[in-house]
Amino acid sequence: MKRYIILLMTLVCTMTAMAEEQPDTVIITLQNGSEVRYTSDQFDRVQIIFNLQYGVKVYLKNGKSKDYLATKVEIAQYKEGGEVIVDNNKNRNRYRAKLLEYPHLAADSTMNQLVIKSTPDYGITYSLEWSYRDMANRWTCYQMHSGNMEINADRSKNFYPDPDIPEQYRTIDNDYKKSGFSRGHLCPSADRRCSEDQNQQTFYLSNIQPQYQAHNDGIWLKLENKIRDWAADCDTLYVVKAATIRSDQLLPEKCIGYSKRELIVPKYFYMAVLAYNKKTDKYRAMGLWTLHQSERDSNTNLGDYAITIDRLEELTGIDFFCNLPDDKEDEVERGDLIEDGEWVVDVGLWGITKTQ
Repeated sequence: MKRYIILLMTLVCTMTAMAEEQPDTVIITLQNGSEVRYTSDQFDRVQIIFNLQYGVKVYLKNGKSKDYLATKVEIAQYKEGGEVIVDNNKNRNRYRAKLLEYPHLAADSTMNQLVIKSTPDYGITYSLEWSYRDMANRWTCYQMHSGNMEINADRSKNFYPDPDIPEQYRTIDNDYKKSGFSRGHLCPSADRRCSEDQNQQTFYLSNIQPQYQAHNDGIWLKLENKIRDWAADCDTLYVVKAATIRSDQLLPEKCIGYSKRELIVPKYFYMAVLAYNKKTDKYRAMGLWTLHQSERDSNTNLGDYAITIDRLEELTGIDFFCNLPDDKEDEVERGDLIEDGEWVVDVGLWGITKTQ
């Protein structure tokens, strides 16, 4: 039985969407199959909250309110101008991770933790999903736009254990010292120089993966620099940075530092980017897939690393940009043009080239 919420109301599409004209009736079907119904003589207003913990808040006339968690919402319907508008994004995140940069959270919430770093002045620095089982970052995601790309701070120097992760599952600096691997940023320091606090947050070890230095300051750095170029040319760039942590996508080497603990070492590092152009109201997306190796990759044709988001999802098993409406998600993730019967990325749209 599908669980859904029917709200007969005029929808105002804001981050916290609230009706200007209140509905006559609110009908809420809960996960246990029971139904809650409110009529206009019982409530003052109804608020739909997509980005926070609660999915629906009903303000009652007795001064109290009732909250219904977003995790109980699968389909929401609103009546606007006589037409029913359906939020039928079937694969979106149901709790907290509602922004466009978020991949789909792992199904096992008991062994994976969502961590959000932020500051009062600049908002979210980045978000990440941490795997307790692997003691590793599953992905880091963040936005780049004019509001957070200012350069007001220098690069921090020290790395820190993440206090938001339980001590038994967090990594420490001694895991890396004398290990033969660099502490490779996912959200790089250079992407968060708008404030000292945000820059320092990029040095939490939860935002780090063991990385060969030849890769870290080689092809990875080239792609990071190109990401900043793209961000400067669009209204908002939604970025996911990650490395493979599945057992079949690891190097045989282990990262063993002073701590003598063994950290897994990814075989691949990758990025997923979604660009938004406000003038055209269009999105375009691309994945970037790199082999993690100790030899330096001197290739300057960055288009050689470009793959569709659909292909990146096949390689990683992660659902990227799942909070886009399903029709837009399908369009941007399949690619831009067809070559030899397959959808591919039009690298020319991104200003990069492929090896001929």
